[in-house]
Amino acid sequence: MTSLTFYGGVNEIGGNKILLQDKDTKIFLDFGKGFTSLGKYFEEYLAPRSSNGILDFITMGLVPDIPGIYRDDLMLRAGREIKDPDVDAVLISHAHSDHVDYASFLHRDIPLYMGQTTQNMIRAIQERSSGAIDREILEFKLTGAKRGEPKIARTVNTFRTGEKFNVGSLEIEPIHVDHSIPGAYGFIIYTSEGPVVYTGDLRRHGSKPQMTEEFIAKAKEVKPIALIAEGTRIKDEPTNENEQLVYDQSNNLTEKTKNLVFTDFNFKDVDRVQTFYNVAKKNGRKLVIKIKDAYFLKHLASDPNLNLPNWDDEHIAIYKAKYRTGTYSDSDYYGDDRVFATAPNALTAAEIAQHPDKYLCAMGFFSFNALIDMKPKSGAVYIHSASEAYNEEQVLSTKRLKNWIEKFQMEHHQIHCSGHAKGEDLMSMVKEIDAKILFPVHTEYPTEYVRVTNKINIVELNKKYNV
Repeated sequence: MTSLTFYGGVNEIGGNKILLQDKDTKIFLDFGKGFTSLGKYFEEYLAPRSSNGILDFITMGLVPDIPGIYRDDLMLRAGREIKDPDVDAVLISHAHSDHVDYASFLHRDIPLYMGQTTQNMIRAIQERSSGAIDREILEFKLTGAKRGEPKIARTVNTFRTGEKFNVGSLEIEPIHVDHSIPGAYGFIIYTSEGPVVYTGDLRRHGSKPQMTEEFIAKAKEVKPIALIAEGTRIKDEPTNENEQLVYDQSNNLTEKTKNLVFTDFNFKDVDRVQTFYNVAKKNGRKLVIKIKDAYFLKHLASDPNLNLPNWDDEHIAIYKAKYRTGTYSDSDYYGDDRVFATAPNALTAAEIAQHPDKYLCAMGFFSFNALIDMKPKSGAVYIHSASEAYNEEQVLSTKRLKNWIEKFQMEHHQIHCSGHAKGEDLMSMVKEIDAKILFPVHTEYPTEYVRVTNKINIVELNKKYNV
């Protein structure tokens, strides 16, 4: 018998934690952070306590209360009984927080399976977020460990598209999909009852649509008994968007100004990094990146499939932000931060401001205090190249953003290509695959899928479904 239990991604965008059991084999499909669930109880200055181990997360329903799946040290801190792990593996579809962060809490003996590029991306994320309890995915430090004690490495198995592997009674086939982060995969899991398909996150309008089409074609071919499909934008109105449009519109704005240009996007979106790198080059500018984003280029530039510049590329500059003393002293920066901050291509705000027509700054809202030092002239261009606000917290941030824009008399432009499939593309995908039963996840509007299929289970949290 094969069953699915949904511990996250139910009536919310992200937080996927889906337990698939086949005979005696148990695997999780992703183990992500649910931002909506987290936001019900916590905010910036009220967070789950790391000193309490896993207890705050379990008590508030942020992770499932399943014996034997969490790290021994976190269970001890929580005053919980330690048991042997009862899960055989976790499949990670991609490196976004809402799919992978809470894997940080999992028992050291539960192996993780992910794409090679996802491993590289997570390594960069961990380096730039050292010390965060939910960013200990590849390796972790025992709670209460003394300074200098080595970290404990997890067992991580990597794959490329089409490379099948086995976990217990299951054969698993990862197939690449296009998303706003490299190394994203969907999975076909061959169970004793038949194939189960999991989309992860995907799109059909991005820069590599052929990858998603390969996944959909294979999913259709195997005639799945179940399809677990994301539905982030299921209710959105149709739009005309693609990465080429982002380039064309951003390039048009950049070539018309001699002023500073700022762009705000998620640096994990390597398509967007390439877009603004090329816009900068085309206009005789250097792309200015933050120190923390240099870690991504450090780990990803060596991947020949990504075609990314390294952090010391001649067309890249690193913004040397003020740390600690505010004097740009070398001692203000630690570890690789110091390597980047003291590199020949590192520039202070004043140095960037001297030549506004020479730089395109990949520095968004959370770096806006740099505007105080840069003193941009009226008419500087700000390009917001990410999703627009969709919840109350983001609306408040958007209001603050508007205040900064007005204070410095900047032009504000929204230019974006989403990492998630459009509603119409999701509908056609579900129709094409035509599974025996559909389980919508990663959406606030799962019932929208009834427009194209009556073979649907509207998922309930923590409920087990036999397939």
